Amino acid sequence: MPSRMDLSAPHQAVLPTAIGGVLSALAGTTRPLSGREVARLGGVARSTAARALQHLVEHGLVRVQEAGAGAALLYTLNREHLAAEPVLALLGLRRSLVDRLRSEIEGWPLPPLHASLFGSAARGDGSTASDIDVFIVRPAAVAVEDARWRCQLDRLADLVVSWTGNHAGIAEVAEQELGRLARERPLVVEELEQDAVALVGPAVATLLERGKR
Repeated sequence: MPSRMDLSAPHQAVLPTAIGGVLSALAGTTRPLSGREVARLGGVARSTAARALQHLVEHGLVRVQEAGAGAALLYTLNREHLAAEPVLALLGLRRSLVDRLRSEIEGWPLPPLHASLFGSAARGDGSTASDIDVFIVRPAAVAVEDARWRCQLDRLADLVVSWTGNHAGIAEVAEQELGRLARERPLVVEELEQDAVALVGPAVATLLERGKR
């Protein structure tokens, strides 16, 4: 079985949990943070965060300053460090996934009416067991058995596995089914409305509103 990406913390594929958590906390702000704040935001124990911070300070990737006499030390990510750019790229892997999905689908010879990322991958709260869920609306003019269309979907599924190790959960519906989805509102519709990250085409809400007509 292939290894999978933890969608809630994809940087853990490369960075150790403690280091990754600390860097993620510091990368999320330019405001100096105390060790306590870093531990809380990074989801690691204070003692573990302290060791990670000491390691990162020694290597120059994190800067430390005194807030005042007797006050806690404050930490910031050194964004000028040579390692800062690749670290930030690792922390932004979910955005990279969205960009790759969008680029792939935009290049399809038979473009979908709509495509979006939804579920845990869109929310950023998945795990190594989570699928990468993609909602795709097939245009009315394209038959479900069209070999070119099916080839596109198969290629997308294979690419998702190659990029992440996670299975691709492709939810495909025909344009003609949008009216039924708008009326019956299955669970997937609620997920799409709350979490969907649009990749191609109009927003989900716009599509469903069209389907009601």
